[in-house]
Amino acid sequence: MTRDVTVHPLVSPWGRFGLYSFFIDAPEPAIVDTGIATSPAQGMAPALEAIGRRIEDVRWILLTHGHIDHIGGAHALWELTGRRAQVVIHEADAPMLRSRRAHVAEYRAGRGRYLRDPEGEAKVAAATDAVISGEMEPTLLVKGGERLSLGGDVTVSVHAVPGHTPGSVAYVVDGQRSVFVGDAVQVHGAANGFPGYTDPAAYRAGLEHLRDEVRPRHLYLGHPYRRADGTPYGVELDETQAREAITQSLAAEDRVAEAACRCLEAGLRESDSPYSPFAPVAEALGYSGDPVLEPSPFFTSLHGYRAQHHPTAQYRSTTP
Repeated sequence: MTRDVTVHPLVSPWGRFGLYSFFIDAPEPAIVDTGIATSPAQGMAPALEAIGRRIEDVRWILLTHGHIDHIGGAHALWELTGRRAQVVIHEADAPMLRSRRAHVAEYRAGRGRYLRDPEGEAKVAAATDAVISGEMEPTLLVKGGERLSLGGDVTVSVHAVPGHTPGSVAYVVDGQRSVFVGDAVQVHGAANGFPGYTDPAAYRAGLEHLRDEVRPRHLYLGHPYRRADGTPYGVELDETQAREAITQSLAAEDRVAEAACRCLEAGLRESDSPYSPFAPVAEALGYSGDPVLEPSPFFTSLHGYRAQHHPTAQYRSTTP
C-alpha cells in the first residue's frame, strides 16, 4: 500500500502566467514540470530550501507535456541535480524536449496558419532560445500504463491523456489519487480565456478517462484555469473541485465543438476579423480575447476541429 506523500506547489513568474511545478516529497523526490530556464534556480531552489529540502536531491523530473513553459527548465533542473535525475516524457512530445526547432514546426503547422503576424515564426524561435534552458535527450520515454517507483512504497502511474498535445500525460500517486495533469484539464481557459487543445476528440477522451477511471482525490493543474464565470481555480483542487473542473471542461468543449462545426459546415471565409476564418465561432461564443497573444489557444483549438472534422475545408474570401 502506497503511503501518503506530501505535495508542494512551486511557482515561478513569467509574463501573464504563473508557472507551476510540483514537488513530490517521496524517498526519491520528484518535480512535475519545470517552468522555464530561470525557474529551477530562481523559483524551485529557494522554495525547496524554505521547506528543508534540496534541489540537488531531486531524482525524478516528470514532464506532463512538451510546451516551453513546462519543459523549459528541464535541462537546468537536471544540471542542478548533478545530472542524476531521470527525465520522463511521453514519446510523442519528446521531440520538443530534444529540439527547439520542434516548437517552431508546431507553430507553423497549427496556429501559425491563421495568425496575421509576419514575425510570428521568428518570435516563437526567439522565445524558445530565451526560455528553454537546453536541448536534451529524455532518460525515459513513456506511452501510458507505466508505473514508476519513487522509492520505498511510493509509486506513480502514468496515464496517457492526449489532446492538449499528442503526448500529454497525467501522473498519479498511487493509493492517494494525487493527479498531476499539466494542461490536460483546461476548463474555460487560463489567461487567454479559451481552452486550448490540438486534438478535440483526444482531449475529450482524456477528460472522460480522468473523470471515470482516475477519479482524482487531489488534482494539480498547470495554471489557474477559469470557471464559466471567469473566476480562476487555484492549482490545488480537492475531490469536489476536481470533479467540477473536469465536468466544466467537458461542457466547454461541447460549446466550442458546436460552434466550430457550424462554422466549418458553412464554409470558411476570410474577413477583416482578427478571428478570421473562424470569426463566427468567436461571435457565437462571445469570445473577445486577443487571438495574437501566445499561445493563442483560439486558433490552436479551431485548427484541431478543422483537421478532425473538415480536413479539406477551404477559405472563401469575402475581400476583393
